[in-house]
Amino acid sequence: MAAPNLEDVGSAALFAEMLRRFKCATKGEKRIILVGPPGCGKGTQSPFIKEEYCLCHLATGDMLRNAAIKGTPLGLEVKAAMESGKLVSDDLVVGIIDDALKRPACEKGFILDGFPRTVVQAEKLDAMLARQNQQIDRVLNFAIPDAVLVERVTGRWVHPPSGRSYHTKFAAPKVPGRDDITGEPLIQRKDDNINTLKSRLEAFHKQTSPVSTI
Repeated sequence: MAAPNLEDVGSAALFAEMLRRFKCATKGEKRIILVGPPGCGKGTQSPFIKEEYCLCHLATGDMLRNAAIKGTPLGLEVKAAMESGKLVSDDLVVGIIDDALKRPACEKGFILDGFPRTVVQAEKLDAMLARQNQQIDRVLNFAIPDAVLVERVTGRWVHPPSGRSYHTKFAAPKVPGRDDITGEPLIQRKDDNINTLKSRLEAFHKQTSPVSTI
């Protein structure tokens, strides 16, 4: 892959990146998995962990979509699976993660969010890391009662054009159902309903919870 043309990068961005790298030079390596049900706060906490320990954040859903768009060899396989309506195989996901770990941003380690979801996936991930003489250092298990998650998730509302989010209990809009800035209508994401959430929680408790104990 061709090296980026640094002449086209602004001075402020270059200086900020140099400072970040100097700060990160003294940090030890860490490889972390975040395990938790939908709405538990993994996405909220990831940026703080990433910044503190100079890690790259690997959200597998985003990685698969980006690989398909870029058209890498593995990305073409991902795209073919997605377009045919098939699930992307565990081996393919591990391959995408393996490629991502070669990026300079992952030099100090990573946070994995959204994978592994099953014990089999965890074993495949361990095998891939073992081939590089690496291993997972920490598994952070976000243990939150289902009743709290139901209240948290089903109360979420968003303003799609801006991405601003609200909650009927914890961060209510000034006018119910309306964005504070524009007055435009708020919507609920299609997954933020009780039936979908209960289905996702059942799958989590059955398939993913055991990952935190191996």
